[in-house]
Amino acid sequence: MMQYENILENDEIKLRALEPEDISLLYVWENDTKLWEVGSTIAPFSKKILKDYIENSHLDIYEAKQLRLMIDDKQSQTTIGTIDLYDFDPHNRRAGIGILVTKEFQNKGFATKSLQLLLHYCKTMLLLHQVFVEIPQNNEACLSLFRNADFQKIGIKKDWLARGHEYEDVVVMQKIL
Repeated sequence: MMQYENILENDEIKLRALEPEDISLLYVWENDTKLWEVGSTIAPFSKKILKDYIENSHLDIYEAKQLRLMIDDKQSQTTIGTIDLYDFDPHNRRAGIGILVTKEFQNKGFATKSLQLLLHYCKTMLLLHQVFVEIPQNNEACLSLFRNADFQKIGIKKDWLARGHEYEDVVVMQKIL
C-alpha cells in the first residue's frame, strides 16, 4: 500500500486551513497598522468581516482565486503566522505569495520552512509554473527570505506605495517552479 506524505507539514511546522477560532489572531494581525505598510490595507477589519471571511475560506482556490493557510509551530502548539496565495491564475499557472510570521517567531527559520512547504504544494498539487512576490524596497528581511529561496528580481514598481507625502518603490520577484 502506497503511503502519502502530508505535503503541508514537516517536523517543525504545519500549514493548515483557517478555523473559526482563528478569528482573534486574524483580528489582531489585520488591524495592526504597522503591518498595513506591507499590504494594501488602509482600514480596519471588523470581527464580522473576518468571521464571514473564515466561513467562506472553504471555497476552492480555483473559485476564490486565493488561499490563506495558518502556520502552526508544532513544538509550542502555537499559530505563528499566515502564508497566502493570491491572484491565483490557473490558466497561466501562477500565483502571488504573501507571508506573515509574528515578531516573537521571526528570525528562527519559520518563514523559510513555511515558504518551502508552500512552494512544494504549488508545484506538486496546484501544478503552478511560477510564483511571484511584491515587496516594499525597505523590507530587507522579506527580500532576503525570497532571494534565499531563489526568487529573482524582475522589476521595480516606482513610487508604488504612498507613505504619507512620500512614495516607496516595490520590488517584484519571481520564481519558476
